[in-house]
Amino acid sequence: MASYKEIFGTNIEVLASDPANPVEGQVWYNSTDNVVKGAVLQAAAWATGGNLNTARRALPGAGTRDAGLVFGGNPDTPLTAIANTESYNGSAWTEVNDLNTARSISAGTGTPTSALAIAGFNPVTAPTFQVANVESWNGTSWTEITDIGTARYAAAAAGVDNTSALAFGGATPPTTTKTETESWNGSAWTEVNDLGTSRYQLGAAGTQTSALAFGGYNSSPLGADVTNTELWNGTSWTEVADLNINHRQTGSAGADNTSALCFGGTPPPAGLTNTEEWDGTSWTEVADLNSAIRSQGSSGTATAALSAGGGVPVVNTTEEWTGAGQPIGAWSTGGSLNTARRNAGGSGTQTAGLYFGGDTPPITTVTELYDGTSWTEVNDMNTARSFIGAGNGTQTSALGFGGYIPPVTGVTESWNGTSWTEVNDLNTARNAGGGAGADNTSALFFGGYDGSSPINSGRIALTESWNGTSWTEVNDLNTGRSSNAGNGIITSALTYGGVPSAGLPAIANTESWNGTSWTEVNDLNTARYNLGGAGADNTSALAFGSTPAAGITELWNGASWTEVADLSTSRTDMGSGGIGTTSSALAAGGDDGSPLAATEEWSSSSNVVKTITTS
Repeated sequence: MASYKEIFGTNIEVLASDPANPVEGQVWYNSTDNVVKGAVLQAAAWATGGNLNTARRALPGAGTRDAGLVFGGNPDTPLTAIANTESYNGSAWTEVNDLNTARSISAGTGTPTSALAIAGFNPVTAPTFQVANVESWNGTSWTEITDIGTARYAAAAAGVDNTSALAFGGATPPTTTKTETESWNGSAWTEVNDLGTSRYQLGAAGTQTSALAFGGYNSSPLGADVTNTELWNGTSWTEVADLNINHRQTGSAGADNTSALCFGGTPPPAGLTNTEEWDGTSWTEVADLNSAIRSQGSSGTATAALSAGGGVPVVNTTEEWTGAGQPIGAWSTGGSLNTARRNAGGSGTQTAGLYFGGDTPPITTVTELYDGTSWTEVNDMNTARSFIGAGNGTQTSALGFGGYIPPVTGVTESWNGTSWTEVNDLNTARNAGGGAGADNTSALFFGGYDGSSPINSGRIALTESWNGTSWTEVNDLNTGRSSNAGNGIITSALTYGGVPSAGLPAIANTESWNGTSWTEVNDLNTARYNLGGAGADNTSALAFGSTPAAGITELWNGASWTEVADLSTSRTDMGSGGIGTTSSALAAGGDDGSPLAATEEWSSSSNVVKTITTS
């Protein structure tokens, strides 16, 4: 058999630790772990974005994934159209000025500051319903401009802004499909060469001179979904490779006729999750949407797209597409703890972590340090306990507070990098709350269970602040809870999830701390408790795991939560304190039916390090 050097012309590198920024295909031997590793390209995926303010379907979109625009649509009432316009900033939608003419199933194209709303359906125009109206968006308001030559609805459009566009296909009552193509130069519409296949409810991508038309529905002679794809070169349409499956009422995105995305649509009745990617030659099935959808608003490119609203019944949900190789983050295997356990405290970073206490069972005092590769046992805590409150301190300066011995306790211990020292107790003994803090002189503890009986009354909203000497009660959470996660520092913290009372479901509530008070902000996408958390402040956080054991991971950007790549091992009971940031974090220990020693490392880079095996 040929050697690696004979094949690739070089020996495998021997490194004591993994390189900080490996490139795709790079291979090395990790002499510390005694394994061969390599970097693989991050997979493409859909993630949850911020919700629309108005749920609706049959709405067009314009712009990009992180700067989108949707307008018009149908709010789930037959023969109804609305004029609402919303703008997306990559995390949340904002209501802006309405269209002048309410409409649904219109065509849209352009940017968030320069867009067009073309033709569509308006019940006021009965019995024909279709409209020829075109409106131009300047970033602030809509203005009526020259009508399109052929009134129609369910057409498609491509273009870069409100001065340059192409509109094609569509239908007129009673669902007579169209081939007409019209070109816009900023002042007038001109008929150009027709589509080869008449259709409506089709997908589109590209510009006035480089466009793609795909999928849709053809009503002649008996009506059928089509998979046909046509390519526009600025002069005429050419048939190219078909979609793999039928998509009509589909979402679409793409910069030109060499790169596009088709996602969702019908059939079946509820819609599709299927996503297909066009590479200039053929369509390939890639990662599915999280939820089946049709008739949604869409925008963006083949590597960064947006799907908003749609559905029967209508929804207000948004999904964001990140193409292969883009930085969406992933979990990979790290070194295992020496002592498997759950409900411990954690502090520090991914390459300099601290993990202490917890339940093996029994409840333990064990403390371990992580160097980015392996865990080392060091001096134990003075008081064994689980469900510990922990601040996001450092490996050399951290705090462990409260917990369950039993009973619940207020004991606080300070870590100086070598040993633990008992300091002043919490004012209110409790366990299973959220923690935050920079080091052993500055911490925050919020929520938890105070041991009250009946236990329904013991989930509390209390917040206490540590100044290096003593704890002080400060403003309470808006929603009392236990088993919540937290991250940040005493002037900028976040808490999320938990349970408000015994026997009640988990909550998704998220609250932001500004150094003085808590404010309710956007909820987690998945309500849960006994989850882990990491993050530097209230503008960035990573939430992972759940009870029952799950791998769900969500990323907070200061405005909303987005679902990202799951943990490799579903787990619960990871403790209140996070280790690391949203770009580089640890999930250590926990429980998947029994206490775990497994550690996973989160990276937001586009490449993921994997151990190479022969199996």
